Amino acid sequence: MIKILIVDDEKPICDLIDLNLSAAGYFCKSVQDGMKAIEYIEREKFDLILLDIMLPGVDGFDIMEYIRPLKIPVIFITARGDVKDRVKGLRLGAEDYLVKPFDVVELLARVEVVLRRFHKMGAQLSAGDVVVDMDARMVTKAGIPVVLTNKEYGLLVLFIQNKNIALFKESLYEKVWGEEYDGDSRTLELHVQRLRKKMGWERQLVAVYKVGYRLEIA
Repeated sequence: MIKILIVDDEKPICDLIDLNLSAAGYFCKSVQDGMKAIEYIEREKFDLILLDIMLPGVDGFDIMEYIRPLKIPVIFITARGDVKDRVKGLRLGAEDYLVKPFDVVELLARVEVVLRRFHKMGAQLSAGDVVVDMDARMVTKAGIPVVLTNKEYGLLVLFIQNKNIALFKESLYEKVWGEEYDGDSRTLELHVQRLRKKMGWERQLVAVYKVGYRLEIA
């Protein structure tokens, strides 16, 4: 499961982010102090850090300096919206910079994009006994070829590239169909049902309430 560290001196903000990210299938830990954040980072492995700038103990920019050699993606979430602060944060190595107040839906989308960027795979993808040859566009399950439509194949690739990450219906539809999502999810749901049946993923390809779908597989 994807593990995210939330670093913000405002506990209500931490709780809000934790609640929504947990609902989307992420495992979260939160801390309100800069030094404690560094202690967490030293003893635990995180896939993403959401980092405020104005923190007691050590500020977010100093923490970013510490994190940079560790190659952990960071999204700044802060009330400091000046251009110079944005530029400084990005130049220090942050993947994104989100200014408070923010919309939770936008935060989830930005988290999804950064995690996808850092979990890219090569020309061959795999999930359990399923292997996708990206160059040949061939899919096998336990060594047996599986015939998929173009849309099913597109969905499969996205799910495997983002294993254990909740993906929004809007994102799936716009990337696979190449059209703006109009709120009607029936076409997407039908294709997911067919893909789930063909891949034998009745339990692994799960619906995430008010978000979309997540492939729960090693």
